[in-house]
Amino acid sequence: MDETVPERPASASPTDGDADAARRTVEAVWRIEAGRLIAGLARVTGDLGTAEEMAQDALVVALEQWPSRGVPPNPAGWLMTTAKNRAIDAARRRSTYQRKLAEVGRDLDDRTADTEVEDALDDVGDDLLRLVFTACHPVLSVESRVALTLRCLGGLSTAEIARGFLVSEATMGQRISRAKKTLTDRKVVFALPDPDERAARLDSVLEVVYLIFNEGYAATGGTEWYRTELCSEALRLARVLAGLVEDDPEVLGFVALLELQAARIPARTAADGSPVLLDEQDRQRWDRTLVRRGIAALDRAQVLASEPGTDRALGPYAVQAEIAACHARARSYEETDWHRIAALYTVLRAQWPSPVVEVNRAVAVGMADGPERGLAVLDAIASTPALRGYPQLPAVRGHLLALAGRADAAVASYEQAAELTRNAAERAAYERKAAGLRTG
Repeated sequence: MDETVPERPASASPTDGDADAARRTVEAVWRIEAGRLIAGLARVTGDLGTAEEMAQDALVVALEQWPSRGVPPNPAGWLMTTAKNRAIDAARRRSTYQRKLAEVGRDLDDRTADTEVEDALDDVGDDLLRLVFTACHPVLSVESRVALTLRCLGGLSTAEIARGFLVSEATMGQRISRAKKTLTDRKVVFALPDPDERAARLDSVLEVVYLIFNEGYAATGGTEWYRTELCSEALRLARVLAGLVEDDPEVLGFVALLELQAARIPARTAADGSPVLLDEQDRQRWDRTLVRRGIAALDRAQVLASEPGTDRALGPYAVQAEIAACHARARSYEETDWHRIAALYTVLRAQWPSPVVEVNRAVAVGMADGPERGLAVLDAIASTPALRGYPQLPAVRGHLLALAGRADAAVASYEQAAELTRNAAERAAYERKAAGLRTG
């Protein structure tokens, strides 16, 4: 049933370079098309795990055939056709299909069965959106939602996801397997939730993509300052979501936030690879294309939120996008509109109460009204249990103490931040700050 391409003549056998290029093509097409393949198959099979297995089968066939036979003219179509054939074979064997034949009291030939399944797969419609909501179903833990989303929508391998989140491949594989089994055992239907449930489920989807981006942007451990592949994957998923959930102000605000944050990545490391914190970044190295896209998405979100009859207002992601836009519009760290950022953090605190929001607000207050005012904000939350072991708390304190001219205390705070972080690059950044203060 697999679609193939004609064999090459013996005199035209592929070189090692051809085979490597074909394998790279398979990987690239898979990364782009995995979500669509799995989504279409899941609607037909009714089971996410089975759908992923069929899509993986198509990938294996491509890895076997393309390096020796050449890349087909339409690689994405080839993968879809091969996956369809797997679905058709499975549909023929399904007892539910046989019961359907008995109920209607007539036989259908294979051609009719093939056509029915192909029609179902061709009508992708909201399949990707169904896949998003299924992978982020609340019956799963947040960790499982993240893993399953990257696996099914992102097309990442288990090894890639494990590297991104600093766990073993075996641990991540078990997490993904348990997630799929949970969906099957709990009989989670591959369908869009009811309108009343959709808003809450959409929040779960945004949370998952947000966690993926945050782990990429500021890795919690390891030696890398950030993980570009996770940031890129989260940004791609956010854009896909914005295309599926039309005219939702908060989703557009979410996309704007990720675009504007990702724009800073080129300036977050120096020429020697050492980390560069926000106050020292060369803003000319920020990606202006991403900045423009982010601000455009934010502008659109604000217009939609102001229209009469809108049932979803700007939420915490859009507010964070406005904060990021303030940074993007400023020519330097010092020239940033800190008063507006401090006000926006006050709004964000009301929408999304969190001591981490207060830590960030302390920076804005310190820049707008003086470092002592910012330190007062930190003092008010310093004993919060959730901030115990949080390296950014002493790092912000060190920043504000340095602005206040209290170099010795600032050094001690940066050293404390360096001890607390599990990320080697972040540790180096704090140690460099402390060393700079020691030498004046």
